[in-house]
Amino acid sequence: MDLERQRSQRQPSSPGNRGLSRRQFLAASAGVAALSAFEWTPIFQVPAASAQSTLAPPPNFPSSIPLYQQAFQNWSGEIALENAWTCAPTSAADVVTLANWAFPVGYEVRARGMMHNWSPLVVPVDTSGADLVLADTTRFLTAVTIDTSSSPPTVTAQTGVTMDVLLQDLENAGLGLTAHPAPGDITIGGALAIDGHGTAVPAAGETIIPGHTYGSVSNLILSLTAVVWSASQSQYVLQTFGRSDPAIQPLLAHLGRTFVTEVTLQVGANTRLRCQSFVNVPASALFGAPGSSSQTFDSYVEQAGRVETIWFPFTSEPWLKVWTIAPQKPLLSREVEEPYNYVFADVIPETLSGLIKEILEGDVSVTPTFGQAELAIVTAGLLGTLTADIWGWAKDLLLYVKPTTLRVTANGYAVLTNRGSIQQVIYDFITYYENQVAAYQAEGNYPMNGPVEIRVTGLDVPTDVEIASATTPQLSALRPRPDQPEWNVAVWFDILTMPGTPYSAEFYRGIEQWMFTHYVGSYAAVRPEWSKGWAYTDSAAWSDPTMLNATIPNAINAGQSIGDDWNAALATLDTYDPYRVFSNAFLNSFMA
Repeated sequence: MDLERQRSQRQPSSPGNRGLSRRQFLAASAGVAALSAFEWTPIFQVPAASAQSTLAPPPNFPSSIPLYQQAFQNWSGEIALENAWTCAPTSAADVVTLANWAFPVGYEVRARGMMHNWSPLVVPVDTSGADLVLADTTRFLTAVTIDTSSSPPTVTAQTGVTMDVLLQDLENAGLGLTAHPAPGDITIGGALAIDGHGTAVPAAGETIIPGHTYGSVSNLILSLTAVVWSASQSQYVLQTFGRSDPAIQPLLAHLGRTFVTEVTLQVGANTRLRCQSFVNVPASALFGAPGSSSQTFDSYVEQAGRVETIWFPFTSEPWLKVWTIAPQKPLLSREVEEPYNYVFADVIPETLSGLIKEILEGDVSVTPTFGQAELAIVTAGLLGTLTADIWGWAKDLLLYVKPTTLRVTANGYAVLTNRGSIQQVIYDFITYYENQVAAYQAEGNYPMNGPVEIRVTGLDVPTDVEIASATTPQLSALRPRPDQPEWNVAVWFDILTMPGTPYSAEFYRGIEQWMFTHYVGSYAAVRPEWSKGWAYTDSAAWSDPTMLNATIPNAINAGQSIGDDWNAALATLDTYDPYRVFSNAFLNSFMA
């Protein structure tokens, strides 16, 4: 959609547009500025007997499970409930009890983890919280057992354990993962629900470590236990599924359409990594046309396999991170023994907070200065904290996003392609993105005030799984395309901005529409990053009916066999949960 057409279709009073009132804009955004300064946790709990709420208490709630009211708020603050009815099941059996209570009374039970998510997979946007109980998995469903005697080693974890804890337990046993999400304050259940990923493909000459994968964390699953409907018993029960069983496929990345209580993952030997940060590689070289320089993104991928760029708006050099396997500490590297080493990214200095305040108050013209200030803070921070070249165990270098990091909203997409096309995919995207930014800027508009983040992963190939006849995750963005066997990587794009920024939804929509029409044929294909923003209208994410009902399902179906696709996954999920106890209004419309 060109800018002239966009201009003619703008709705002056739509959220995210310039016509948004000052009061509405500040209400949507002020919380983000506050949340950026400290870790937000909904610590207050009000027991059911003392609760004062317009929401009626759930009828005949099981007396064996304490019920209380507690706030729910997602990562960006765009989805919030002040007084959600909440409980904390102490066991998998409690979750079964909840399900069998819920379906006769018409209630939904939603698994609540650490709430580090953007999309409405747990709680829909603007929900009242009626007929809903959140089940907090993080209090009691946190057991971890590691088996180092098996080949490969395995870890069995209840789904409320955080990645911080799980990865530390693995490290203590000499084990680790090749790649995983950057925040550790997410549960393993949450990560698996949305095919959580990191950034990694094999470097030149690198071979996979047994028990590891270059795909999503979901590709490590060997078995899982979920609460499912038993037709023979006419009730919900616990059932364990093995990775070679086709019935497990929609559960491997289920988007919140079931309740998994426990998983067993394969794992492998831990690795030492070196992470070098560069802020002197020009964007014009890094994102340039294939073969245009010796500093293209794909040249770093070839050398190291593990690359990420964080490109702040209106700057000429991105923050480039390159991880390499390094069993011995390189001479110039500084050894680290803990994660979250980029402390300058975890606090908001006065200079930056002042610019944030101006943007939130409506002066978006300071956006270029804001982007340049962000890069200046990174540049000075890397130098001042001696973190431009660090070395240590994998998790200490791969975990770097804390709850105190600036809370922003983001879109997210995976572009599947072959390894030889990585640079072309990036060059095309950056060219379009820069043109759009320039067009908006020419009109005095700045829809993006956060960085573009780019990572590359492998796909969820079953050959990474150390059991025979391993199945693939039907709903994973990283599921291979049988009709495109040469496609072996996914390039991930995220564009970040503060919630409520004028024109941001419209800008995201333009990017999304272009991506789904540009990356087609034998060149590449697009799938959404489930935890982020997608299906944009000019005013909101997760709202475009064509994208929700046709484009995205077609993207998941493309290249798959009939009976082993999006439609098959939804049908199977409905047999596991025919009363849609583990669903919500958004999922019921999107995954109909």
